[in-house]
Amino acid sequence: MSDPQCTTLPLAPGGQTGGTGLRSLVESRSFNHTITAVIVVNAITLGLETSESVMAVAGAFLSVIDRIALLVFTLEIGLRLWVYRTRFFTDGWSLFDLTIVASSWLPAAGGFSVLRALRILRVLRLLSVVPQMRSVIGALFKALPGMGSIVAVLLLVFNVAAVMATKLFGSEFPQWFGSVGASMFSLFQVMTLESWAMGMARPIMETFPMAWAFFVPFVIVTSFTVLNLFIALIVNSMQMVHQQDHQEVVQAHEIAHDEREQLMDMVSELRLEVRQLSRAVQKNTGMEAAEKRR
Repeated sequence: MSDPQCTTLPLAPGGQTGGTGLRSLVESRSFNHTITAVIVVNAITLGLETSESVMAVAGAFLSVIDRIALLVFTLEIGLRLWVYRTRFFTDGWSLFDLTIVASSWLPAAGGFSVLRALRILRVLRLLSVVPQMRSVIGALFKALPGMGSIVAVLLLVFNVAAVMATKLFGSEFPQWFGSVGASMFSLFQVMTLESWAMGMARPIMETFPMAWAFFVPFVIVTSFTVLNLFIALIVNSMQMVHQQDHQEVVQAHEIAHDEREQLMDMVSELRLEVRQLSRAVQKNTGMEAAEKRR
Protein backbone atom coordinates (compact mmCIF):
# COMPACT_ATOMS: atom_id res chain seq x y z
CA MET A 1 0.00 0.00 0.00
CA SER A 2 1.33 3.44 -0.90
CA ASP A 3 2.08 6.19 1.57
CA PRO A 4 -1.26 7.44 2.85
CA GLN A 5 -0.04 10.99 2.67
CA CYS A 6 0.69 10.89 -1.03
CA THR A 7 -1.15 10.15 -4.25
CA THR A 8 0.71 7.30 -5.93
CA LEU A 9 0.13 4.98 -8.83
CA PRO A 10 1.26 1.36 -8.94
CA LEU A 11 4.34 0.42 -10.87
CA ALA A 12 3.81 -1.09 -14.28
CA PRO A 13 5.35 -4.47 -15.10
CA GLY A 14 9.07 -3.93 -15.26
CA GLY A 15 8.80 -0.79 -13.12
CA GLN A 16 8.93 1.59 -16.10
CA THR A 17 8.81 5.18 -14.91
CA GLY A 18 10.15 8.53 -15.97
CA GLY A 19 12.90 8.35 -13.35
CA THR A 20 13.31 7.03 -9.83
CA GLY A 21 14.36 10.43 -8.51
CA LEU A 22 11.33 12.19 -10.00
CA ARG A 23 9.03 9.45 -8.75
CA SER A 24 10.39 9.83 -5.22
CA LEU A 25 9.87 13.60 -5.49
CA VAL A 26 6.29 13.35 -6.76
CA GLU A 27 5.33 10.81 -4.11
CA SER A 28 7.08 12.57 -1.22
CA ARG A 29 5.14 14.13 1.64
CA SER A 30 6.86 17.49 1.22
CA PHE A 31 5.74 17.67 -2.43
CA ASN A 32 2.19 16.73 -1.42
CA HIS A 33 2.14 19.33 1.36
CA THR A 34 3.49 22.00 -0.99
CA ILE A 35 0.71 21.38 -3.52
CA THR A 36 -1.86 21.48 -0.71
CA ALA A 37 -0.50 24.82 0.49
CA VAL A 38 -0.63 26.25 -3.05
CA ILE A 39 -4.25 25.12 -3.41
CA VAL A 40 -5.21 26.81 -0.12
CA VAL A 41 -3.41 30.04 -1.04
CA ASN A 42 -5.04 30.02 -4.47
CA ALA A 43 -8.48 29.52 -2.87
CA ILE A 44 -7.88 32.56 -0.66
CA THR A 45 -6.78 34.74 -3.59
CA LEU A 46 -9.77 33.68 -5.69
CA GLY A 47 -12.06 34.66 -2.82
CA LEU A 48 -10.34 38.03 -2.44
CA GLU A 49 -10.82 38.71 -6.16
CA THR A 50 -14.57 38.94 -5.56
CA SER A 51 -14.03 42.09 -3.45
CA GLU A 52 -13.88 45.30 -5.47
CA SER A 53 -12.06 47.18 -2.71
CA VAL A 54 -9.36 44.51 -2.46
CA MET A 55 -8.96 44.35 -6.24
CA ALA A 56 -8.56 48.12 -6.38
CA VAL A 57 -5.63 47.91 -3.96
CA ALA A 58 -3.98 44.57 -4.77
CA GLY A 59 -5.58 43.37 -8.00
CA ALA A 60 -2.31 43.06 -9.90
CA PHE A 61 -0.65 41.17 -7.05
CA LEU A 62 -3.55 38.72 -6.78
CA SER A 63 -3.43 38.12 -10.53
CA VAL A 64 0.30 37.30 -10.28
CA ILE A 65 -0.36 34.87 -7.40
CA ASP A 66 -3.14 33.23 -9.41
CA ARG A 67 -0.88 32.82 -12.45
CA ILE A 68 1.95 31.39 -10.33
CA ALA A 69 -0.45 28.89 -8.75
CA LEU A 70 -1.64 27.79 -12.19
CA LEU A 71 1.97 27.33 -13.32
CA VAL A 72 2.71 25.24 -10.22
CA PHE A 73 -0.32 23.04 -10.89
CA THR A 74 0.67 22.66 -14.53
CA LEU A 75 4.24 21.73 -13.56
CA GLU A 76 2.91 19.16 -11.09
CA ILE A 77 0.68 17.56 -13.73
CA GLY A 78 3.61 17.54 -16.15
CA LEU A 79 5.86 15.80 -13.63
CA ARG A 80 3.22 13.18 -12.88
CA LEU A 81 2.68 12.59 -16.61
CA TRP A 82 6.42 12.13 -17.08
CA VAL A 83 6.75 9.78 -14.11
CA TYR A 84 3.66 7.61 -14.65
CA ARG A 85 3.35 7.91 -18.46
CA THR A 86 0.27 6.05 -19.75
CA ARG A 87 -0.60 4.79 -16.25
CA PHE A 88 -1.46 8.39 -15.38
CA PHE A 89 -4.64 8.05 -17.45
CA THR A 90 -5.76 4.91 -15.60
CA ASP A 91 -6.17 6.76 -12.28
CA GLY A 92 -9.46 8.58 -11.74
CA TRP A 93 -8.01 11.20 -9.39
CA SER A 94 -5.23 12.01 -11.87
CA LEU A 95 -7.79 12.56 -14.63
CA PHE A 96 -9.79 14.74 -12.24
CA ASP A 97 -6.72 16.92 -11.57
CA LEU A 98 -5.87 17.09 -15.28
CA THR A 99 -9.40 18.22 -16.19
CA ILE A 100 -9.42 20.99 -13.60
CA VAL A 101 -5.96 22.31 -14.53
CA ALA A 102 -6.68 22.10 -18.27
CA SER A 103 -9.94 24.05 -17.84
CA SER A 104 -7.95 26.84 -16.15
CA TRP A 105 -5.99 27.39 -19.38
CA LEU A 106 -9.12 27.97 -21.48
CA PRO A 107 -9.41 31.54 -22.82
CA ALA A 108 -11.33 33.88 -20.53
CA ALA A 109 -12.05 36.59 -23.08
CA GLY A 110 -15.00 37.24 -25.36
CA GLY A 111 -17.64 34.52 -25.33
CA PHE A 112 -15.48 32.42 -23.00
CA SER A 113 -15.48 34.99 -20.17
CA VAL A 114 -17.85 32.79 -18.17
CA LEU A 115 -15.08 30.17 -18.01
CA ARG A 116 -13.12 32.51 -15.76
CA ALA A 117 -15.47 31.55 -12.94
CA LEU A 118 -14.38 27.92 -13.36
CA ARG A 119 -11.01 28.79 -11.81
CA ILE A 120 -12.55 28.22 -8.40
CA LEU A 121 -12.77 24.54 -9.34
CA ARG A 122 -9.05 24.34 -8.58
CA VAL A 123 -10.00 24.31 -4.90
CA LEU A 124 -11.66 20.93 -5.51
CA ARG A 125 -8.19 19.50 -6.02
CA LEU A 126 -8.02 19.26 -2.24
CA LEU A 127 -10.33 16.27 -2.67
CA SER A 128 -7.58 14.39 -4.49
CA VAL A 129 -4.64 15.69 -2.44
CA VAL A 130 -5.93 15.16 1.11
CA PRO A 131 -6.27 11.42 1.90
CA GLN A 132 -9.10 11.95 4.41
CA MET A 133 -11.18 13.74 1.78
CA ARG A 134 -10.50 10.97 -0.72
CA SER A 135 -11.86 8.50 1.83
CA VAL A 136 -15.08 10.51 2.19
CA ILE A 137 -15.58 10.69 -1.57
CA GLY A 138 -14.86 6.98 -1.86
CA ALA A 139 -17.49 6.26 0.80
CA LEU A 140 -20.03 8.40 -1.06
CA PHE A 141 -19.44 6.48 -4.29
CA LYS A 142 -19.79 3.17 -2.43
CA ALA A 143 -23.11 4.38 -1.02
CA LEU A 144 -24.56 5.32 -4.44
CA PRO A 145 -26.12 1.91 -5.22
CA GLY A 146 -27.95 1.85 -1.91
CA MET A 147 -28.95 5.50 -2.32
CA GLY A 148 -30.73 4.61 -5.57
CA SER A 149 -33.17 2.38 -3.72
CA ILE A 150 -33.81 5.01 -1.05
CA VAL A 151 -34.36 7.70 -3.70
CA ALA A 152 -36.86 5.42 -5.47
CA VAL A 153 -38.80 4.96 -2.21
CA LEU A 154 -38.68 8.71 -1.55
CA LEU A 155 -39.96 9.52 -5.05
CA LEU A 156 -42.79 7.03 -4.61
CA VAL A 157 -43.80 8.64 -1.31
CA PHE A 158 -43.56 12.11 -2.87
CA ASN A 159 -45.68 11.10 -5.84
CA VAL A 160 -48.46 9.66 -3.67
CA ALA A 161 -48.36 12.59 -1.24
CA ALA A 162 -48.31 15.18 -4.04
CA VAL A 163 -51.40 13.71 -5.70
CA MET A 164 -53.20 13.57 -2.35
CA ALA A 165 -52.22 17.15 -1.45
CA THR A 166 -53.35 18.45 -4.85
CA LYS A 167 -56.73 16.75 -4.42
CA LEU A 168 -57.15 17.89 -0.81
CA PHE A 169 -55.76 21.43 -0.76
CA GLY A 170 -55.36 22.52 -4.38
CA SER A 171 -58.69 24.32 -4.66
CA GLU A 172 -58.09 26.55 -1.63
CA PHE A 173 -54.31 26.92 -1.84
CA PRO A 174 -53.35 26.85 -5.52
CA GLN A 175 -50.11 28.75 -4.82
CA TRP A 176 -48.82 25.69 -2.96
CA PHE A 177 -50.84 22.74 -4.25
CA GLY A 178 -52.37 23.92 -7.53
CA SER A 179 -50.67 21.17 -9.52
CA VAL A 180 -48.70 18.00 -8.88
CA GLY A 181 -45.45 19.83 -9.64
CA ALA A 182 -46.27 22.68 -7.25
CA SER A 183 -47.33 20.15 -4.62
CA MET A 184 -44.05 18.24 -4.92
CA PHE A 185 -42.06 21.45 -4.49
CA SER A 186 -44.16 22.46 -1.47
CA LEU A 187 -43.76 19.00 0.04
CA PHE A 188 -40.02 19.22 -0.52
CA GLN A 189 -40.09 22.39 1.58
CA VAL A 190 -42.05 20.49 4.23
CA MET A 191 -39.50 17.64 4.14
CA THR A 192 -36.64 20.09 4.78
CA LEU A 193 -38.65 21.51 7.73
CA GLU A 194 -38.30 25.00 6.24
CA SER A 195 -41.05 26.97 8.07
CA TRP A 196 -43.49 24.21 7.23
CA ALA A 197 -45.56 24.59 10.39
CA MET A 198 -46.09 28.36 10.69
CA GLY A 199 -45.67 29.12 7.00
CA MET A 200 -47.76 26.32 5.48
CA ALA A 201 -49.42 23.80 7.79
CA ARG A 202 -51.10 26.23 10.21
CA PRO A 203 -52.58 28.49 7.47
CA ILE A 204 -53.99 25.36 5.79
CA MET A 205 -55.35 24.10 9.12
CA GLU A 206 -57.40 27.28 9.44
CA THR A 207 -59.38 26.07 6.43
CA PHE A 208 -58.86 22.32 6.88
CA PRO A 209 -58.54 21.62 10.64
CA MET A 210 -57.60 17.98 10.03
CA ALA A 211 -54.70 18.89 7.71
CA TRP A 212 -52.26 17.93 10.48
CA ALA A 213 -53.21 14.29 9.85
CA PHE A 214 -51.57 14.64 6.42
CA PHE A 215 -48.51 16.73 7.26
CA VAL A 216 -47.36 15.05 10.48
CA PRO A 217 -47.10 11.51 9.00
CA PHE A 218 -45.44 12.95 5.90
CA VAL A 219 -42.78 14.69 8.01
CA ILE A 220 -42.21 11.55 10.08
CA VAL A 221 -41.82 9.34 7.00
CA THR A 222 -39.64 11.67 4.94
CA SER A 223 -37.63 13.83 7.36
CA PHE A 224 -37.20 11.46 10.29
CA THR A 225 -37.08 8.12 8.49
CA VAL A 226 -36.04 8.27 4.83
CA LEU A 227 -33.48 11.08 5.22
CA ASN A 228 -31.94 9.31 8.20
CA LEU A 229 -31.55 6.25 5.98
CA PHE A 230 -29.29 8.36 3.74
CA ILE A 231 -27.17 9.32 6.74
CA ALA A 232 -27.02 5.73 8.00
CA LEU A 233 -26.02 4.47 4.55
CA ILE A 234 -23.21 7.02 4.20
CA VAL A 235 -21.94 6.34 7.73
CA ASN A 236 -21.96 2.60 7.02
CA SER A 237 -20.05 3.13 3.77
CA MET A 238 -17.44 5.26 5.52
CA GLN A 239 -17.06 2.59 8.20
CA MET A 240 -16.55 -0.03 5.49
CA VAL A 241 -13.88 2.13 3.84
CA HIS A 242 -12.08 2.60 7.16
CA GLN A 243 -12.28 -1.13 7.88
CA GLN A 244 -10.88 -1.89 4.44
CA ASP A 245 -7.99 0.53 5.00
CA HIS A 246 -7.38 -0.99 8.44
CA GLN A 247 -7.36 -4.50 6.98
CA GLU A 248 -4.84 -3.44 4.34
CA VAL A 249 -2.58 -2.00 7.05
CA VAL A 250 -2.95 -5.17 9.14
CA GLN A 251 -2.17 -7.34 6.11
CA ALA A 252 0.89 -5.23 5.35
CA HIS A 253 2.11 -5.68 8.94
CA GLU A 254 1.42 -9.42 8.78
CA ILE A 255 3.35 -9.72 5.52
CA ALA A 256 6.24 -7.75 7.01
CA HIS A 257 6.15 -9.96 10.13
CA ASP A 258 6.17 -13.14 8.03
CA GLU A 259 9.08 -11.81 5.98
CA ARG A 260 11.00 -11.03 9.19
CA GLU A 261 10.28 -14.53 10.51
CA GLN A 262 11.49 -16.07 7.25
CA LEU A 263 14.59 -13.90 7.36
CA MET A 264 15.31 -14.93 10.96
CA ASP A 265 14.87 -18.60 10.02
CA MET A 266 17.27 -18.16 7.11
CA VAL A 267 19.79 -16.44 9.41
CA SER A 268 19.48 -19.30 11.94
CA GLU A 269 20.02 -21.87 9.19
CA LEU A 270 23.03 -19.96 7.90
CA ARG A 271 24.50 -19.80 11.41
CA LEU A 272 24.02 -23.55 11.81
CA GLU A 273 25.66 -24.20 8.46
CA VAL A 274 28.54 -21.90 9.37
CA ARG A 275 29.04 -23.77 12.65
CA GLN A 276 28.97 -27.13 10.89
CA LEU A 277 31.36 -25.85 8.26
CA SER A 278 33.65 -24.44 10.95
CA ARG A 279 33.68 -27.78 12.78
CA ALA A 280 34.41 -29.64 9.55
CA VAL A 281 37.26 -27.26 8.77
CA GLN A 282 38.68 -27.65 12.26
CA LYS A 283 38.39 -31.44 12.00
CA ASN A 284 40.14 -31.46 8.62
CA THR A 285 42.82 -29.16 9.95
CA GLY A 286 43.41 -31.47 12.95
CA MET A 287 43.61 -34.52 10.69
CA GLU A 288 46.13 -32.83 8.42
CA ALA A 289 48.23 -31.79 11.41
CA ALA A 290 48.20 -35.34 12.74
CA GLU A 291 49.30 -36.73 9.39
CA LYS A 292 52.18 -34.25 9.23
CA ARG A 293 53.38 -35.36 12.67
CA ARG A 294 53.48 -38.96 11.46
